[in-house]
Amino acid sequence: MSEVKISAEPRTEFGKGGARRTRRAGKVPAVLYGHGEKPKHIALPAREFAAAIRNGGANQLLALDISDGTQALALPKAIQRDPIKDTFEHVDLLLVRRGEKVTVDVPVQLTGEAARDTLIVHDHDTLSVTADATKVPDHLEASIEGAEAGSQVTAADVQLPAGVELAADPEMAVATVTAAPTAEQLEATLPEVETADAEAEAGVGEETAEAAEPAGEENAEAKTEA
Repeated sequence: MSEVKISAEPRTEFGKGGARRTRRAGKVPAVLYGHGEKPKHIALPAREFAAAIRNGGANQLLALDISDGTQALALPKAIQRDPIKDTFEHVDLLLVRRGEKVTVDVPVQLTGEAARDTLIVHDHDTLSVTADATKVPDHLEASIEGAEAGSQVTAADVQLPAGVELAADPEMAVATVTAAPTAEQLEATLPEVETADAEAEAGVGEETAEAAEPAGEENAEAKTEA
């Protein structure tokens, strides 16, 4: 993975209020740490950072050019997003050096098609590997071509690029191939669903009728008194 150059500036405001002001200014609050150095609070341009992650993935190597005159290589360690706005709230960046080995979680993509009448269950979407900090793959691949029901893809089955080593348990399940339900099995579940819906509707009808009865009695009493 090639590195992406991105500008940054020191951040002097901290806490929730400072972070909100940083985001309103179109920047992402971040902290840079590692190699025993004191954590450094910085702000990244939101658009540039979003583009880097969109194109290179969560493990995109960043070449930081900080306005205080310092430079650094870093990997995103933890990214916090706003689930509603789909914006970046905060980023933890890990300092790395060229030639240094790092352990990261890399997304796994399944390739090929399993046998007919099967379903694929994704047990784990990422795999922990160790690689050169400047050569972390953006994804890994595992083939499910022709896989029959009952078979399983493990971490050991995932294809690793040269220089990348598996850090996870080799027997960890990545994906499981199961038999797809037959038409008869699907039809058998329909009466249960229809019965449940009918019972729910009946319950609503009874509650409505019970709620209406007292009102009628009160109206009758009111007319008698009148």
